[in-house]
Amino acid sequence: MPKIKTVKSAAKRFRLTKKGKVVRQNAYASHIMTKKSSKRKRSLRQGGLVHTTEARSIKRMLGIG
Repeated sequence: MPKIKTVKSAAKRFRLTKKGKVVRQNAYASHIMTKKSSKRKRSLRQGGLVHTTEARSIKRMLGIG
């Protein structure tokens, strides 16, 4: 069985916690920030966990499992 190649675009977007959960950043936080409220911009800074239904395929992209 050959090794699984890492999907580099996924490696730049996701990382794993120590328990193996997949962490992501929020979208819509890069430009056109003037019309977004301060509260919304603050909440966009917080990352989030990927839903468990998607986590398996993302881990496969990262070359894990």
